Amino acid sequence: MQVPLLRLQCGVNSYDWGKVGHDSAAARYAATTATPDFSIESEKPYAELWMGTHPSLPSKDLATRRTLLDMVQDNQALMSTEITERYGGKLPFLFKVLSIRKALSIQAHPNKKLAEKLHARDPRNYPDDNHKPEMTIAITPFEGLCGFRPLAEIAHFLNAVAPLRQLVGEDVASQFENTIRGSEDSEDLAVTQRNKEALRMAFTSLMQASPESIEAATKELVAAAQSSPDNFGTSARTPETNPSNPTELAAVIIRLNEQFPDDIGLFVFFFLNFVTLAPGEAMFLKADDIHAYISGDIIECMASSDNVVRAGFTPKFKDVHTLTEMLTYSYAPIGEQKLEPSDYPYVVLNATAYSSASSSVLYDPPIEEFSVVKTELKRAGAKTTFDGLAGPSILICTGGTGKITVGHKAEEVKEGYVFFVGATAECILESTGDGTFTTFKAFCDLTGKEDMVNGH
Repeated sequence: MQVPLLRLQCGVNSYDWGKVGHDSAAARYAATTATPDFSIESEKPYAELWMGTHPSLPSKDLATRRTLLDMVQDNQALMSTEITERYGGKLPFLFKVLSIRKALSIQAHPNKKLAEKLHARDPRNYPDDNHKPEMTIAITPFEGLCGFRPLAEIAHFLNAVAPLRQLVGEDVASQFENTIRGSEDSEDLAVTQRNKEALRMAFTSLMQASPESIEAATKELVAAAQSSPDNFGTSARTPETNPSNPTELAAVIIRLNEQFPDDIGLFVFFFLNFVTLAPGEAMFLKADDIHAYISGDIIECMASSDNVVRAGFTPKFKDVHTLTEMLTYSYAPIGEQKLEPSDYPYVVLNATAYSSASSSVLYDPPIEEFSVVKTELKRAGAKTTFDGLAGPSILICTGGTGKITVGHKAEEVKEGYVFFVGATAECILESTGDGTFTTFKAFCDLTGKEDMVNGH
């Protein structure tokens, strides 16, 4: 019987948007378990650490160098029979660490039905047939774009940012304003659908702007941000919806244009919520939700897929038509984009003396493929015991030192170490250092998820 605790070797992808050299958490973590010939290059960008069974960059058992996929397919008890059957013997989630130096792709991930269609039509650009809902948890301060802004904010920017209105077009912008006026916050289904259609028309018109018009509009936009940062994006006509920090807005636009000159993404920015996350804060992105990451180090968990429909801030393949057709055009304030964690109930912290210095919180999105629990043990000797789960887990340490014990097997844990924990196995974590011992554990446990998902 395979001991249900495997220390993993995980690969790191190098993309241009990644943080460079040792500034990249993804690179530093990868270096702790990398092959002997891996060393961090000081001038090379490192973007993503992948933890899972996805064939694009599969994790391996550090001891045997066999892929995790081989290990779990040879011993189905590691995954559980139910999860093995439901997900074809593969881990249902893909766990990542992203280190973001410059913006990556204005994008959305297709739902299951669209993913199957795109993969059949264009397997080169859409490499699998799975959907890709995903969750982001900040490790360091994070900036990103997530979902469409409230309609009143979009209308404000259409009035306050002249080059944006030029790209959308006067007729389309006026039609959008007339449609939503007085009903921006209506919850009536028919009104909401009408508003979404108006938003779809305005956003599609923007995305169809010519390269020449985008270049001209960018010059005007950046000039305004540089010359008048204190009132950038503000409007005397609608002062109640002025951005809270015009200077911050101007600085972000200037920075994004330096990264991607004359890119349509500079204008998409005004349609989307600008989200900042402090360490530990999270957001969940459903299939067909538009988003982009701008900066920071994050934990990311998603359904096991590599499907991305891109339309800006990228040198990669863009599919503007598919993106504008697939989006839900849901709009909501920033607060509704965030995912609030809750106390994790299936854990026991030892000794009252340590309880106030330790915590385990659960990030639980409304899907069945994954959840994530973050544990912080804030002093040496603090210990926590996780009940066995009906499915598999992957755990990464992002700070401090400790020990992990499953059954009779115990392993040292340092920053960047990654472990697979098999189904039903009780797992004990103990801090052994002076600093905070921090871990993130992604898992799939279908118990209790089905009713929640089906009712969602």
